[in-house]
Amino acid sequence: MTKLSNRSYTKELLDGDNIPFADIQLNMQELNTINKYLGGHSITIAGVKALTAGGTPGHPLSICEIGCGGGDNLKAIESYCRKKNIPAQFIGIDIKADCTAFAMQQYPALKASWITSDYSLVDFGTRKPDIIFSSLFCHHFTEAELSLMLQWMKANTTKGFFINDLHRHPLAYYSIKWVTSLFSRSYLVKNDGPLSVARGFKKREWVAIFKTAGICHFSISWKWAFRHLIVCKND
Repeated sequence: MTKLSNRSYTKELLDGDNIPFADIQLNMQELNTINKYLGGHSITIAGVKALTAGGTPGHPLSICEIGCGGGDNLKAIESYCRKKNIPAQFIGIDIKADCTAFAMQQYPALKASWITSDYSLVDFGTRKPDIIFSSLFCHHFTEAELSLMLQWMKANTTKGFFINDLHRHPLAYYSIKWVTSLFSRSYLVKNDGPLSVARGFKKREWVAIFKTAGICHFSISWKWAFRHLIVCKND
């Protein structure tokens, strides 16, 4: 039995090259279903709420997701903003052209700019997003890479950033392994679902990563089902 005392550094299949577009598409569709029914989207919206608790700016709220995949998180936020009458515009960044192409295909009406790039190479110039966030993205990176990512997010946003990612726990690992083996049609989801949990972090590990990044003020909240919501407001 996998105890998950230590984090796994085995690469996920999705991190590889030359994956057929149809396979990526099915993977993203199933991830959206998982996010919808296991609370992933509601956690993302909670991150937006935390960073807009003091009110929204006089201009349309600008929200950027790094590692945006098929754009489902941005669509969920757009639906929330529309219900709350919050004017908003969106930026989705993903290194895989197939992901940004699928996002544009899925949500042609979404007021979003889709950027195919390594997030760290994107220069917003003088128009930085109000909020930057990631969802199920951080566990793809090493601790050293994450320290740089946190610094980049803090430097490139006006209000702050948040992270929605997995809590490494045996119950989460075996639950997703069982669910995907029964219901998933995607070999990527079946392989990467449990592995992504094994690559996730415990709270103390996040604290250490933020310390390395030199960021002192942040909050970490545990959310169902086995997620961490980390919020960092700019000073």
